[in-house]
Amino acid sequence: MTWEILFVFALLLFAIISFIWERISADLTALTVFGVLLFVSVLTESEALPTLDHLLNVFGNSAPLTIAGMFIVSAALERTGAIDLITAYLRKLARFPYRSFLFIMILGVAGVSAFVNNTPVVIVLMPVILSLSREMGVASSKLLIPLSYASIFGGTCTLLGTSTNLLASGILRDAGHTPIGMFELAAVGLPILTLGTIYLVLFGNKLLPHRETLTSILSDEERKEFITEAFVRAGSDLHGKTAIESGMLKGRGIRLLEIVRHGVAVQGDPKKQNLQYGDRLVLACRPSGVAEAHSMKGITIQTELAEGLETIATDEGALVEGVISPHASIAGLTLGEINFRQRFRMVVVAVHRKGTNQRERLSSLRLRPGDTLLMMGSTKAIDSLANSDEIIILDRPRVPARSLRAKMPIAIGTSATIVALATFNIVPIVAAVCLGVAVLLLTGCMKAKEAYASVEWSILIIIFGMLALGQAMDSTGASLMIAQNMTGLVSSFAPENYQNVIMLALIYIITSTFTEFLSNNAAVALMVPIALGIAATLGIDPRPFVVASCIAASASFATPIGYQTNTYVYGVGGYRFFDFTKVGLPLNLICFAVTVTVVPIFWDF
Repeated sequence: MTWEILFVFALLLFAIISFIWERISADLTALTVFGVLLFVSVLTESEALPTLDHLLNVFGNSAPLTIAGMFIVSAALERTGAIDLITAYLRKLARFPYRSFLFIMILGVAGVSAFVNNTPVVIVLMPVILSLSREMGVASSKLLIPLSYASIFGGTCTLLGTSTNLLASGILRDAGHTPIGMFELAAVGLPILTLGTIYLVLFGNKLLPHRETLTSILSDEERKEFITEAFVRAGSDLHGKTAIESGMLKGRGIRLLEIVRHGVAVQGDPKKQNLQYGDRLVLACRPSGVAEAHSMKGITIQTELAEGLETIATDEGALVEGVISPHASIAGLTLGEINFRQRFRMVVVAVHRKGTNQRERLSSLRLRPGDTLLMMGSTKAIDSLANSDEIIILDRPRVPARSLRAKMPIAIGTSATIVALATFNIVPIVAAVCLGVAVLLLTGCMKAKEAYASVEWSILIIIFGMLALGQAMDSTGASLMIAQNMTGLVSSFAPENYQNVIMLALIYIITSTFTEFLSNNAAVALMVPIALGIAATLGIDPRPFVVASCIAASASFATPIGYQTNTYVYGVGGYRFFDFTKVGLPLNLICFAVTVTVVPIFWDF
């Protein structure tokens, strides 16, 4: 084993551990891998490692460009209200029994997700599902996991269903093979959709948990709070003391939410910060604390609120939940750095992330896409926030402007044209997507700035980094070594007639395992080159192995972190990690059985 192979394996191990550990973001991990690989290759001038030109060729891969274009197309469909067409369809079904509604919802969502990026579909429909669950008297946790799973089902049916399919197709083409056809994967995807739907309809109600939303962490008293602002007066005894030391909050039914100093929110626990003259205090008062707020020594209630405090109550819609959107500019920043209160005129009460509710030290918490925020604010502030691209307010679906809704036929027609051009191989899919994006921008369905913002650049960075790593594994012989060891292992115990099927199953299991803890794109970028190497070692067509990798990378049901849509419903539905395992693991097994059975029938080894 050469030092180059050892070096590549070390990078691979670093990437896997970093993806799972999550101390640094996945895109930064991929960028680090790319940078280190580039540096060592140039520095050592090793013939085994890919050259500078070869590494830079990953940016010439058509798959990331196609994926970026489809992000824009999906965003255009969302902005013009095309995805909302399914919401009216679902609202008519709210009177149906739970199982009937679930059946139709899964089929409808899967149908849309087969041609649109899964994430916007789930984001658009989450507020609708929450509203319908209240109308039906069904816990939202009984519907949100099926919503995410339905979008995944749809993604397994077409080339455009998910970015992993496009990526695998691009790698296959670059290796000199025919790219994946538009509906080629449907041979496996449709059986998965059928059996998955039957499974959820028959067993979903029993397996899916009854969970409360983030709002439920508040007591009844806390749900009937009032919010106001006060100033620390000049000469106040509060100067230099913390709120705890002064006893200003003890037994008064008052909570100190935030301290604003010189127009900027003070970071850290507000109760433990030394107060200064002129500090603006954001206070939440229970009914019993309203009078106390006016009588507190050393502070002055804000003038415009002197006659009555602003009510914050759930029945008035002033206590709301929201999810950090995938393209939010505030992601990666703390609430303090954002000056959340001043920017949005809202106060964050709690944050739900990965099954836990956080209420302490919120100002220093770095926000991530998919975080669920429990916020307090006026109706006006909530309406304003609902129209932004930063946070998805869960109690009110976003309504596109009338001018954009009028362009819905253009967005739908453009998307249909892309599908048709790619289906009949009139032009390569990358050309069809680029033309479609141009049409959407020229017709005003989206502005150029909005189009750029809709691209999930972090995913593209992950793809580029993993493609570079895959290239290094190929050039150093690391992929071939893995392939030879895997084929040797299988041939040592399996009869010759079953070796290909067993290898297919092994590739599926490895990819599926990677997907549950890494990003699905990273799993495909790592496994498809290995699958190509295994096929070359066995002297067979690699297509069945690549198809298995595609399905395994998409069929991520057992954890909330394996697929982005799972992550979004995780916080909104108040789920625990094991909820996904209990419901999703049988689905993983179903997908595995379908793939191993169907692929050898439709694709010859």
